[in-house]
Amino acid sequence: MKRSEIPTFQPRLRVLNREQALAIHTAALEILEKTGFKMEHPRALEMLVDRGCEIFDGDWLRMPPHLVEEALKSAPKQISLYDQKGAKAMDLTGENSFYGTGSDATFTLDVETGERRRTVLKDVSNFATLVDDLENIDFAMSMANPEDAPIEDIYVYVFAEMVRNINKPIVFIADSGRDIAKIHEIACSVVGGEEELQRKPFILNYSEAISPLRFPENVMEKLIFCAQKKIPLCLPSGSNAGGGAPVTLAGAMALGIAENLVGLVVHQMAGKGSPFLFGPNVSALDMKSSVVCYGCPEWSLTQAALADMRDEIYGLPIWAFAGASDAKVMDAQAGAEAMFSIITAMLSRANLIHDVGFLEYGSTSSLEMITMANELIAMSRFYVQGIPVNDATLALEVIERVGRGGPGSIFLMDDHTYDHFMEALFLPKLLDRSRYDAWKNEGAMDLYKRCNMEAKRILFEHEVDPKPDAVLKEIEQILKSS
Repeated sequence: MKRSEIPTFQPRLRVLNREQALAIHTAALEILEKTGFKMEHPRALEMLVDRGCEIFDGDWLRMPPHLVEEALKSAPKQISLYDQKGAKAMDLTGENSFYGTGSDATFTLDVETGERRRTVLKDVSNFATLVDDLENIDFAMSMANPEDAPIEDIYVYVFAEMVRNINKPIVFIADSGRDIAKIHEIACSVVGGEEELQRKPFILNYSEAISPLRFPENVMEKLIFCAQKKIPLCLPSGSNAGGGAPVTLAGAMALGIAENLVGLVVHQMAGKGSPFLFGPNVSALDMKSSVVCYGCPEWSLTQAALADMRDEIYGLPIWAFAGASDAKVMDAQAGAEAMFSIITAMLSRANLIHDVGFLEYGSTSSLEMITMANELIAMSRFYVQGIPVNDATLALEVIERVGRGGPGSIFLMDDHTYDHFMEALFLPKLLDRSRYDAWKNEGAMDLYKRCNMEAKRILFEHEVDPKPDAVLKEIEQILKSS
């Protein structure tokens, strides 16, 4: 083989072998067939019974394994999300990884004062604008549950605020069939109609079942709406070890996967072939504070295991998390927990990775945290590309030229260095490598301060490509009709 043809090996994290993956999958099927689940949506209950589920104890059901097999066959193995201008932005398949923010934070750290305060609609627009500019953040979620939005239509107002301030894909939250219909109407207005939105979706709905094994009516209402409208959807549950699920990670995964499979089956019954993103959220309940941890190694471990199960069994693109922390401010703990989850998510080849920028176990959002994570994702992407080995990178001619050049010959001055350093080396933008005197003379700023300045610069300088006036007017009309 010629050196120019040597394939590059890219490092990959694996935590389950095939036997382990099959055991967890089998356990999930057994939960559905023996323990059953509580279905609170009448139409979903009817569909499941019509297809062979056994009803018992009121509205509890037992599901035969063949329904899962049929749903796995009909669900697409690839989901493509587009930006709001119609260009393909995220190809959710195989080992592709994409990062984005989170939703529904009650508090934020004010970018001007650093104080923790309640979120408002302006925060939604600020986070969207920041994400629109950051090259390693691929999609946006709201990062806020704003106190100045009408409570009954909060998700509609939040979605409209994101649409006005970003052109990247959006992962959105809804409460019921009523507000998701309004959100769908806004999305259709952005791209020019429902047919175009189905052809090139820029939205994906995030919804949740309730662990253990409960499927509320409003949750299934949204799921069926998305299935019928071909809106990509994910349905994680709260199968967190020690809380909504067994404290052992294998048991928590089995339960969360079982809950995901119920969602998948109903989803494919309501809209065969509609896009479904697989994967439960399996974190851990902290035994001291009783909070669901965002910086723990357990969550990173279970989503790496889920990536293995995708490859061994399911074949569907998976939902994951990274870039978040349980720290209350952007400190050393926040950086350590964010980097650990970012690099492990990428090494395990998770697909759609959310919650970048969260502090305080998802309660607080931070513009600086997202800005830092953008750099950490860039570092991780450089790492997982591996080391190309070919004639140009082995540089034998360069070594001979410089090595035999005599005293004073250095590689820094060779043309080869100039031609290759941009792709051969990781070049940070915010991580500091300057000499001490230069760092001190420039203000002795730590990483938080540099991220704060960069976030404020982006908010001041970045201009989001505006939506046409007709679209903005239509959005206003939809909001007034809410």
